[in-house]
Amino acid sequence: MKRLPVLSLLLWLCAVYFVGLYLFVGGFLLVRLEVNRTSTCGDVLQPGDEPADFCRAEPRFRKVVLLIIDALKIDFARFDPNNTEPRPYENKLPVLEETVSSRPLHSRLYPFRADPPTTTMQRIKGFTTGSLPTFVDVGNNFASSAILEDNLIHQFGQVGRRVVFMGDDTWENLFPKKFHRSLPFPSFNVKDLHTVDNGILQHLYTTMVGDDWDVLVAHFLGVDHCGHRFGPDHPAMADKLAQMDEVIRSVIDRLQNDTLLVVMGDHGMTDTGDHGGESQKETDAAIFLYSPSPLFPGPPSQSEPDVVPQTDLVPTLALLLGVPIPYSSVGQVLLPVFPPHEQTQGAVGGFSQLEALWINAKQVNRFLETYSSMAKDISPESLSKLKEEFSHLSSEYLTMVREGRSSSPQLAASLQAYLTSVRDTCRTTWAQFNPTKMAAGLAVLALACLTCFILSELSLVLISETGPGLKAPAMVALTAGVCVAAGQLLTQGYIDVVWCLAAAALCSELLFLRWARQSRTITVAKNGSKKFASWLSLRHLLVPPLLVPLLRCASLLSDSYVIAEGRVVTFLVFSLALYIPIHLNWDGLLLPPSHDPLKPAGLLPAAALPPSTVRKESSTLLACLGLLVGSLYLSLSFHGCREEQGYCRPSPFLSPLSRLQDAQLKNLHYILSVFSLGLWTYLLRRCLRHYGNLNSSGGTVFTARWILPLLSVCLGLHWAVSATPEDSFRNLAELISVGQLALPRTAFLLLGLGLFLIWLDPLTVFVKTRTATTARNSSLPPPSYRASTGISPQAELHHLIPQIYQRMRRSLDDGELSGGNEVDSRPAVEAYGLGTVYSAPLLLFCGLLGIGLLLLHPEGMAVSFLLLLLEMGALLHIHASSTTLSGLHGTHSSGFIVPWTPVMLWSLAATQFFHATGHLPTFPSIQWSAAFVGFPDGHTGTVLPASLVTLNTFASHILFAVSCPLLLFWPLVCEVRGSRGSRACGEEGEDAVMEMRLRENPQQFSSALLQLSTRYLFILGAQVFASVCAAAILRRHLMVWKVFAPKLMFEASGFLVSSVSLLIGVTLVMRVDVAVGRWFKKLIPDASR
Repeated sequence: MKRLPVLSLLLWLCAVYFVGLYLFVGGFLLVRLEVNRTSTCGDVLQPGDEPADFCRAEPRFRKVVLLIIDALKIDFARFDPNNTEPRPYENKLPVLEETVSSRPLHSRLYPFRADPPTTTMQRIKGFTTGSLPTFVDVGNNFASSAILEDNLIHQFGQVGRRVVFMGDDTWENLFPKKFHRSLPFPSFNVKDLHTVDNGILQHLYTTMVGDDWDVLVAHFLGVDHCGHRFGPDHPAMADKLAQMDEVIRSVIDRLQNDTLLVVMGDHGMTDTGDHGGESQKETDAAIFLYSPSPLFPGPPSQSEPDVVPQTDLVPTLALLLGVPIPYSSVGQVLLPVFPPHEQTQGAVGGFSQLEALWINAKQVNRFLETYSSMAKDISPESLSKLKEEFSHLSSEYLTMVREGRSSSPQLAASLQAYLTSVRDTCRTTWAQFNPTKMAAGLAVLALACLTCFILSELSLVLISETGPGLKAPAMVALTAGVCVAAGQLLTQGYIDVVWCLAAAALCSELLFLRWARQSRTITVAKNGSKKFASWLSLRHLLVPPLLVPLLRCASLLSDSYVIAEGRVVTFLVFSLALYIPIHLNWDGLLLPPSHDPLKPAGLLPAAALPPSTVRKESSTLLACLGLLVGSLYLSLSFHGCREEQGYCRPSPFLSPLSRLQDAQLKNLHYILSVFSLGLWTYLLRRCLRHYGNLNSSGGTVFTARWILPLLSVCLGLHWAVSATPEDSFRNLAELISVGQLALPRTAFLLLGLGLFLIWLDPLTVFVKTRTATTARNSSLPPPSYRASTGISPQAELHHLIPQIYQRMRRSLDDGELSGGNEVDSRPAVEAYGLGTVYSAPLLLFCGLLGIGLLLLHPEGMAVSFLLLLLEMGALLHIHASSTTLSGLHGTHSSGFIVPWTPVMLWSLAATQFFHATGHLPTFPSIQWSAAFVGFPDGHTGTVLPASLVTLNTFASHILFAVSCPLLLFWPLVCEVRGSRGSRACGEEGEDAVMEMRLRENPQQFSSALLQLSTRYLFILGAQVFASVCAAAILRRHLMVWKVFAPKLMFEASGFLVSSVSLLIGVTLVMRVDVAVGRWFKKLIPDASR
């Protein structure tokens, strides 16, 4: 087998795809230019030409207590006295409503709307800087870096205010060395409901009664973690909210008159306790303002805002506490907390409504001027209009101040409208699309798809001795990259690696396409026909297996399709699978040919398969089709729900057992999960035993016999321990905590050991040598080396390779037969499991990997994973049976070509089970709990948790990509079901030799493996290219950041993971091939391979 050419071509293809994705994503994702300037106390923001120290003015409040209750959605804060049967999250914070009702001049409760993405780091950045986030910010939630923009924490420190922080350690990463005193607690473990909150409560009240603080920030995480772990509709949420109610009451009792209290949530949560997206349930938090001294000029009125944007907190707090508004803030002051102009006469400290609006408008206009001089992404028309509007308002306000006229409500409304216009303009245009990078990425990806398709059709030519190889493309790519780098150094003085990679990828692709065109021309000239180029004809391209991905790619331009993709892909799998028997029946291959007595016998073609075999294969195909349909139908029960699907109810299996309150239902789910896990293990071992792969003593067999069942036992025990409530067995609490740590880590260790042993010793062949005595008692025919798939007599009858191919026999024989004694003295060898020598380790590798990936999912997903295994088996047997039945045509090629239909089905099944394991192409659907399996106390870095979440999210992509070579092996494995003399290699009348056929044709084996891999890559690449096109075409669409951009990110990530997984699967096949070659050399010292 030609391992290096196959692997190098696949690596090159993956590399050009990666470069194209990197280019496009770099030009597409929103990146806002940060203005690295800060506001100072000397800024002239008030009327008058003389500079004044803004910070020397008497502030309205000297101190502020900022209580952040993570994920405090507005529904949690409201109180309905008429609700006699509240849910666990309802009516649990009565202190807010009681205070607002009894002290209307001192307090208010508002909905507090966040800008997406609704992740904690971005929200902290939003309500401390007053700026708007960009889409790419969501990726930074794993690794929070310091905020460089001007912010409230910096301004407090600049004027000497002592900021004391306690709670979520994200603040410590965002504001390093900015606090007078800080008490951070680990925040990433979503299963820990109490560590952060209890740590805050140990210091909160003692800090408040002390005098070493001016700003106190306390960030509670219990409510958010309870939502992630149990969901909002759980008794644990009621306990957490009740605790927060007591905290707020205690803080109110300790406040002084010059202190402002702000209780707020950074974001909301969905009905399943998740957040990160832009649905109203995720964006609408609550904000509660209170002070012992009157805070509002009057009771609530109709003019008060219905919703307060989070960015408005920044200028409001800045002006109430007498510090400059952060430079980059685009927020608008909350007008009700400032008194009207006529009520400020004689008041101590603070600004009137009109003064606050003017200072706010002048600060925003200053930022707009600075930003527009640095970046050109705001349209000149909008910028000119905003500048003209501010100039008019400035003239009107200064005239009013000079003339001493009373404030005008119209002027206040105009200033508010101006501030709203600036924020809306920034929100709609704050994006730096790089059209050049996007176009280059599209070009590289388009050529990569075309190259991949052509390479799949020319795989035999590329593997041949006269194939071009990769030397020329590599040299051209290197030369192009160096030339671009040199040009950049000469013209710009620095090297942008992105464009070097783009030039290298494009040149290597164009060179390959040029070679493909020349090869086609030469072949057509030699043959005098266009047979070689037939794959480029429309008749060849417009077939159902290729039309399905084409239609799916076109559908990615529709947001309705993306939203409903899970069910649509399920339908496509069913339709394409149904096409196989229909197509066979259309060609008259599904049933045995009927004998027509009117036709002479000599005119009838010889049947390639006997009628009994045809009937058996047809029955197998239809039975597997039924199993496939059943698996598809049941898999719909495990889908999650997008927030756009209001009618949808998420699967109960998506919730961990710890969330279930009904003990009987919890036990039923656990039994079902354990049964599915046990059946998964049994089916794998049963398959390996059936083909005689459990008879040897190698590492792979040891893994199948011991590590596989031990891993299943560890997983079942881990589920039991994780489902146990914390307060159920107080005496065993320590043992349970040890189990939550030890069991999954033991499972990880067993998984790693098993995969390593399979890689180290992949052979599952058992050799049995018979002595001369046995040979004498045997029949007279010459000795043969048998490769049986089973060790029992019954298995030898049904799964026996009577002769290994002729070259092996010739190399074993010591010449022609010269007498009976020589015959009797020669040993006879039986090699059990040799017929499935390639597929057995790959199957076990995927089965073991599947259990490891199941460990990262909720327990209920065990049933879905079992359906995945059954669907894989059904697809493989449908493919094998259709291949056998197609042999009736007599057109089967000995090149082991895998048609497009099973490859397309395999790819669709990966996407289908992405949805059937509860995943969606949305950020709120990411199962973050996977990061803490085996690590309940959290992580010190970000690489490991990110890797665990990635493995969880793309589990189906990994399993189907790694197991993709099974599509090549399975028709050979299953050919023992019937005689295929017409396809047998070797002597006439020889029985099927299963996967040993691949050893006889190393060049065709390499070609078939390369063709299968490139076809799978082409389908994946076409899907990514379609997502890229959708994002580029619809980049100004209303739903781009809600639907199309997340879909692009998930498709791109899925492609990267699938490509790496496919390379792992192909490399494992090559590793087995090396081991088989060594085995033959050991068995036959003078063998040539």
